[in-house]
Amino acid sequence: MYTFSKNLKFLSLSFMVVGALALGIGFLSAPSNVEEAKAMVADAHGGHDSHAVTTHDSHAADHKEDTHHDNHNASHDTHADTHDETHAEGHDSSHDEHLLHQLQNKPWAAVYVAALFFMMIALGTLAFYAIQRAAQAGWSILLFRVMEGITAYLLPGTIIVFVLLVLSGLHLNHIFVWMDADVVAHDEIIQNKQSYLNVPFFLARALFYITGWNLYRYYSRKFSLAQDGENGVSYHKKNFRLAAGFLVFYIVTESMMSWDWIMSVDPHWFSTLFGWYVFASMIVTAVTVIAMITIYLKSRGYLEDVNDSHIHDLGKFMFGFSVFWTYLWFSQFMLIWYSNIPEEVTYFITRIEDYNFLFFGMVVMNFVFPLLILMNSDYKRNNWFIIIAGIVIVLGHYIDVYNMIMPATVGDQWSFGLSEIGSVLLFAGLFIYVVFSALTKVPLKPKGDPLVKESEHFVY
Repeated sequence: MYTFSKNLKFLSLSFMVVGALALGIGFLSAPSNVEEAKAMVADAHGGHDSHAVTTHDSHAADHKEDTHHDNHNASHDTHADTHDETHAEGHDSSHDEHLLHQLQNKPWAAVYVAALFFMMIALGTLAFYAIQRAAQAGWSILLFRVMEGITAYLLPGTIIVFVLLVLSGLHLNHIFVWMDADVVAHDEIIQNKQSYLNVPFFLARALFYITGWNLYRYYSRKFSLAQDGENGVSYHKKNFRLAAGFLVFYIVTESMMSWDWIMSVDPHWFSTLFGWYVFASMIVTAVTVIAMITIYLKSRGYLEDVNDSHIHDLGKFMFGFSVFWTYLWFSQFMLIWYSNIPEEVTYFITRIEDYNFLFFGMVVMNFVFPLLILMNSDYKRNNWFIIIAGIVIVLGHYIDVYNMIMPATVGDQWSFGLSEIGSVLLFAGLFIYVVFSALTKVPLKPKGDPLVKESEHFVY
């Protein structure tokens, strides 16, 4: 039986406490009015007014001056000046309000990114586990308890995300602009999507996804533990059939989840590849975490029958899914960029202009680095290479989720401050605590599985 070490438990609790404090400061630091928002932006730019604050004022002034010089009739000049001033004031007021919403969104968006990221690790692990069950794979049996431990985070993780969605529906933040009645009233594109993008249906779908995922996790875990006390294969067959059915449910609901929870923060934008893209990011991060936890447990004297062939296969999946993610990233980017359709290409223009380093940096972290490290077969048998590659991949896919959410919610006002660091620490601590607590509940070796001998003697 695994024992949750005091040091690791202390680390997880420390992460949660420090993360909660940092996040609390982030929320308290958010501006409450337009004046505070403009002051924060000015301070962030060394005491000078930022481009975001002054651009519209300068444009309005230039436009007014041009109008004055281009008109010769005095009464017409007066009318034009008055119209320009009124238009400029209204435009500036709208822009200032938008800036306020962006800065108020910052801690909310940071929490949402971290909550989604760690929930997706558990969901991706559940999908990978179901694939192994449905394929009746023999090599991975000894890793099932690790996977089941990681999926223990799925219930608290999905509940946290659902609570954040409910709070958005109650208008406590502006993460989903299509929930704002004032925005919808002046936006024909969102109006045409209201039959799908409305709060009651949105939350009902979310509850449906979460219920289905957690029911599969509950019953698959139940059958897996029951198999340990049985000499037959009845529970093995039940898990096989259950996994096959779940994968059909998963591939549909995962795509819809990606549309609802991620893509709809940019309600004008759409991509037919997006569901697969999110799946690729989710699954490669999940396999990476499985590998890292397996290596940690083995280093502590557990999982004695797991050998370097198991680690090698996990390394192959890390490498393969990293290439798969890159293929989808490039396909989505290249097709949209080449076609240059305004409502589609704007998504990437925003990220290239305001998130250039993060947007292309994550490609290096999620493709170039794993490619160089994990292409060599011998490196995939070396625990340290797997750990190093794993850390970079996990960070890279956190940035991937960050790039999906932040441009639509905070615009160019992004930064890695207390809100972002606190959110990551809070959910990382909770994830570690839940996962390693679950690993202490049952023996780490599924002795009753009919394919366990194949896994014990797995050599590649």
